Amino acid sequence: MHFANPWRGTSAAFLIALLTVNQSVRAQPEPKFHLEEAAISDIQRAILSKRLTSVALVELYLKRIKAYNSTCVNEPMGILGPVTTIPHAGQINALSTLNLRPAARKARGFDERKARSLTDAADNNPNMPDALEVAANQDRQFNQTRKLIGPLHGVVIAVKDQYDTFDMRTTSGADAPYANDRPPEDATFVKRLRDAGAIILAKANLAEYATDGARSSFGGTFCNPYDTEREPGMSSAGSASAVAANLVTCAIGEETVVSIRWPASVNSLVGLAPTEELVSRKGMMGAGLNMRTGPICRTVQDAAKVLDVIAGYDPKDEQTVFGAHRKPNQPYLSQAAARRLDGVRIGVIREYMARKLFSKADDESITIVDHAIADLRKLGATIVDPGPEGALFQSCIARYGPELLNAAFTRQFPDLFTADSGGRPRSDQIAALLDMHADPAHVPQNLSLRTLNSMAVVGEGKYMINRYLQERGDTNIRSNADLVAKSKFYQDPNFPDRKQAREDAERATVYDTAARLQTRFALQNLFLQCMEEQRLDALVSPMSTVPPRKLTAPREPTVNGRPPIGWSLIGQQGFPAITVPAGFTTEVWDRARDNDSGTRLIGPVKAALPVGVDFIARPFDEPTLLRIASAFEAATRHRRPPPEFGPLPGEP
Repeated sequence: MHFANPWRGTSAAFLIALLTVNQSVRAQPEPKFHLEEAAISDIQRAILSKRLTSVALVELYLKRIKAYNSTCVNEPMGILGPVTTIPHAGQINALSTLNLRPAARKARGFDERKARSLTDAADNNPNMPDALEVAANQDRQFNQTRKLIGPLHGVVIAVKDQYDTFDMRTTSGADAPYANDRPPEDATFVKRLRDAGAIILAKANLAEYATDGARSSFGGTFCNPYDTEREPGMSSAGSASAVAANLVTCAIGEETVVSIRWPASVNSLVGLAPTEELVSRKGMMGAGLNMRTGPICRTVQDAAKVLDVIAGYDPKDEQTVFGAHRKPNQPYLSQAAARRLDGVRIGVIREYMARKLFSKADDESITIVDHAIADLRKLGATIVDPGPEGALFQSCIARYGPELLNAAFTRQFPDLFTADSGGRPRSDQIAALLDMHADPAHVPQNLSLRTLNSMAVVGEGKYMINRYLQERGDTNIRSNADLVAKSKFYQDPNFPDRKQAREDAERATVYDTAARLQTRFALQNLFLQCMEEQRLDALVSPMSTVPPRKLTAPREPTVNGRPPIGWSLIGQQGFPAITVPAGFTTEVWDRARDNDSGTRLIGPVKAALPVGVDFIARPFDEPTLLRIASAFEAATRHRRPPPEFGPLPGEP
């Protein structure tokens, strides 16, 4: 059972930090507890003063889930058919599965679709306590000791359904007929959360198999609480929108491209995508080289508290060996209370704010981030800014990019490096690269931060899914081919075709990480060199300059290297990044389809939608990120809850 206290053998530094949390929470005055926007410190202060119990807290969140987590779109042909949007739906459908036994679930009015297992109808295993039972056990232990059982005591968490939970179904959003829809064990970080006192209340809905689009075949479509006709971000958006609407305290997301930070940005939240090797991916369905695990919370301090628990080496994830002995001596939380940034040098990535190269859809978000940069300067930071339409890294990329990227660079510019029909070079590429090294003026002018790109991993989708399923050991779903043949898939031209994606993955017969790893190393080297030349501690940029689209509308097209969602390149090389609320739009431009199958901008449309600012640091330098983010957050306080998802009658 998962009731035992696991903290025997914990490092002295962490125990001192935990004691400090207990003492600091006790030492503070005791204001009335309010559930809306409650931080971890608010919850634990109320528990320590006996004004709140863990059971009562879970019940409060369940009431909000019951009120706000139903279907948020019209489904005239059912959950697998085309959908239409509902203005002011008052629902977000962020959580797909609840950690409740059948009797508790039915008593609170949740239907079978929210059951924590559809293959175990009885669900009476005493070694699988549900969220209410875990909370009750916490309350018993607290009543006996008057101490918190861990640093996340009473923290109610939603976990993206891409991750394994031994007590709840895990399908990555698919409607797949597993013989046992529960995996055999928790993901490593999930166990660490439980051991620290967190209460895992729900699995969050996600873009199926952690790709694009706010929809899954099992969970259905989910919506943005700030405008229910709009998307709530990338694949971790169920996690983010649940936190934004105060259905849970924090959530866990996964990021391959921008799937932690973009949902955080468009939900007015803090999203931390840590150094890729810092948090274990064991128990992640389809884990790949770009994928990382991180917290989504309403405050920087809460994100730091979660990171303190989940970070660290895991022998079950070989990638975390690069993070062994790389955690700082002091808890991450110790860096999350900064108020000044004197002595911190922050470079502005103007390449991501080039108004002349983008569209009207980008303008207001760029203005909001410009204001954030001014706020950083007021906090004492030294801002290294190439100026509007400038480029922070241009000269550095021209000097080092061709040599470091070599073969990838020559493939990117076939007009300069011509080849015959068999792919053999027609000229001496080494001579050309040496010429560019000697004189960067010969480097193509359009080589920039916007045009650099990562390489895909050949065969990764099939290999990693099959590896996961092999380790899971289900008797019915054994492979990606089984997922294709046996699953139900939604059919809607407004959303990506999930079956086709699985079929495309199945056709692979070679698994080759070489090009991706070489490019990743080259880009890490390049970006570290560019930062060191300017003595930069961190970078600042927009998370995205494009507001979230209407759920059934076309995406803003890529233009001059600007993607239709968030900026991803530096993060995809493993650099830690954190998104913090930076403000709200007043109006946006949307895309509509033209009669000739193209699209056009329409607007402006009045809309108060959240915008986030990104801070990026060197690998394993999360302390610097947390210092910058916490100082900016304290000075600006841009986070505000979605107005249509306020407190319920009688809610404290």
